[in-house]
Amino acid sequence: MDRKDFLKYTGSASLGSLLTAGKTYQQTTENKRRVLRIAHITDVHLSNNTDDKYRSAKGLEQCLHHLQGQQDPPDIIFNGGDAINDALGTSRSKVKAQWDLWHRILQQENGLPVIDCIGNHDVWGEGAMDDPLYGKKWAMEAMELDQRYYSFDRAGWHFIVLDSTHSINGDWYTARLDEEQFAWLKKELSATPEDTPVMVLSHIPIVCAAAYFDGNNEESGDWEVPGAWMHIDARRIVELFCRHLNVQLCLSGHIHLLDRVDYNDVTYYCNGAVSGNWWNGNYHQTPPGYAMVNLYEDGSFDREYITYNMLDGYM
Repeated sequence: MDRKDFLKYTGSASLGSLLTAGKTYQQTTENKRRVLRIAHITDVHLSNNTDDKYRSAKGLEQCLHHLQGQQDPPDIIFNGGDAINDALGTSRSKVKAQWDLWHRILQQENGLPVIDCIGNHDVWGEGAMDDPLYGKKWAMEAMELDQRYYSFDRAGWHFIVLDSTHSINGDWYTARLDEEQFAWLKKELSATPEDTPVMVLSHIPIVCAAAYFDGNNEESGDWEVPGAWMHIDARRIVELFCRHLNVQLCLSGHIHLLDRVDYNDVTYYCNGAVSGNWWNGNYHQTPPGYAMVNLYEDGSFDREYITYNMLDGYM
């Protein structure tokens, strides 16, 4: 089943009045009916460079084998972006080689549907701005996306996929939603029934604790978190979520670190990186891995971060 076929399927599980009066669900998952199991892979950074190709290609293959070989396998993969190593400052031929490698590995090694989210390194920034593939167009084509942000329903949940990467005066990139996308998000949440739980997928975290530790952000004597590491417009997004009590869960990557933030009854998971430290072991305290996220009929959820012994036998 490809991505477009998957999006045609609409789940219909009802939550009754559980969410309408506020977030009253319990986070324990005992005796709950699971409706969807998601493998969230992010920041693969698949490279076609001669020095890195063997390492990253074998690593992605091993990750896909590992998650599909689980005793309790996922129903679907959510790709959180930065699928390829870099298109921002890379020539046309090298970007093509990276996407070709990505497609070949997924076609040969993966049997699950994939939901894609655009990451900053998936954006082509080296070409001329009038090139038809410049910016996000190439990534959208490679991921078979009609829109750079979109939504769908499945198993009684509503899913929103955002585009976090914003260009300012042609410079890439700041983490934020453009005005068109934010207006769409407001309408999308308003149109979603109050008893339908919502999960949001973005590449760059909306709210994130790990962003404080991805660099010497306190060396000036004050905490300074770059706007490319966490959504600079998080305040208005959080305020919007606060008006829609059925927004339950947000998944992201980008930082390559693992954390959980609970704020205003919304849980934000930053789920590490398949590539870890860009295919060189752990990144700070977070090993290479992927998250397995379970969604339940009553609007609850849980997460497990799974390491897969990256490149065991290849190092």
